[in-house]
Amino acid sequence: MPKPEYYVGEALVGEGADLAHIDLVIGSKNGPIGISFANAIGSPSKGHGGLLAGIRPNLLTRPYAIIVPKVTVAKMEDASKIFGPAQAAVAKGIADAVEEGIIPMNKIDDWLIIATVYIHPDAKDYRKIYQYNYGATKLAIQRALRGYPPIEKIFYDKDRAKHPVAGIRVPRLWRPPYIQVALDHPALEKQMKVVNQLPKSDRILLEVGTPFLKKYGVESIKKIRELAKDKFIVADLKTLDVGKLEVDFAFDATADGVVASGLASTASLDKFIMEAQRLGIHAFVDTMEVPNPIEKLGSLMQTPDVVIIHRAIDVEQSIEGDKSPDSAQKARWGLVPKIKELYTGQRKASGRDRVLVAVAGGIEPSTAVYALEQGADILIVGRFIASAKDVEFAMRRMLSVLPGYQDINLKRIHSEDDDESVKKATWD
Repeated sequence: MPKPEYYVGEALVGEGADLAHIDLVIGSKNGPIGISFANAIGSPSKGHGGLLAGIRPNLLTRPYAIIVPKVTVAKMEDASKIFGPAQAAVAKGIADAVEEGIIPMNKIDDWLIIATVYIHPDAKDYRKIYQYNYGATKLAIQRALRGYPPIEKIFYDKDRAKHPVAGIRVPRLWRPPYIQVALDHPALEKQMKVVNQLPKSDRILLEVGTPFLKKYGVESIKKIRELAKDKFIVADLKTLDVGKLEVDFAFDATADGVVASGLASTASLDKFIMEAQRLGIHAFVDTMEVPNPIEKLGSLMQTPDVVIIHRAIDVEQSIEGDKSPDSAQKARWGLVPKIKELYTGQRKASGRDRVLVAVAGGIEPSTAVYALEQGADILIVGRFIASAKDVEFAMRRMLSVLPGYQDINLKRIHSEDDDESVKKATWD
């Protein structure tokens, strides 16, 4: 028996209360679509009863389609929007899709369509309701029948895009390298000034440092979040034990990433990483003072999101006048390619690294170049930026070392974009 045909499409068109959002499935009468179609007609639910798509009374469209309201129809005013402009728009969109060859003529008797339609209770402009739903229906059908979007498009857009209705953009580490500003000084007002003076850039991460957290607690992360709503914020917990609890505290305070000390036991690190990833935030492991980072990382059952190669501040300050990467520092940063090699077999399907490597300790423009040459994904910079007289200028100097754009990514994909330029997994 041949496999039933089954296609899925979606489109959002318009703005404001009159916007249209269509989800639809197209498929054979002899498959699950046919069963679902019959059930939708025969067993309607209260407030979401389906209606057949008609161009006008007594004239159904082909292929036959049923429209199911997404928003509960609570009063006749709501019903008139569905039974009026929305029904006509969906039906006309389907008919035009057949006439224009989008839906094959030889399938109009074999296929059925189930379309769920979003009509906001505050929608008032019937013309816009009609036009938006007509356009969304045709676009959803086109997307369904050509298998849009391709997986490469999803990989490319998933961390760039901002959902227009959700109203938030949760930052992810999708396009290294980054500059991570370490806010270590335990003075809240000072650090808030630093954040305010930073230029707007997708390349900047914020780290709420350990001394800062010890003085003000994880609730201080919320203070930083108020100033930097879309920034990726790392809580440098340096967790050694009971990691699950500390991860939960930082998550509740809106942290996007949390840091555990690599000196913690393997069991503690595994629990720490598992809890962070369960909550959808990044798990960092700081290898400061770990004698053999490769061996320690290799002992873990869980895979961290970021590994930090770190030279401590006290170690830096003990070397008088040392403002360039000395032999010990270079040897330490030489671990970057070794760590990447450790996780080579865990690369993502997009081709990107599963584990990023960050470096910290004496980072400034001159030392940053060497770290980037080794393959570092994140440069953790403290005093060079946070203690600078001109914070913005200092950050601009650091950003100038990074390849690619420095500020906001103007290539972010919008909600109605059907750009098909991404044919394969290429990452700028």
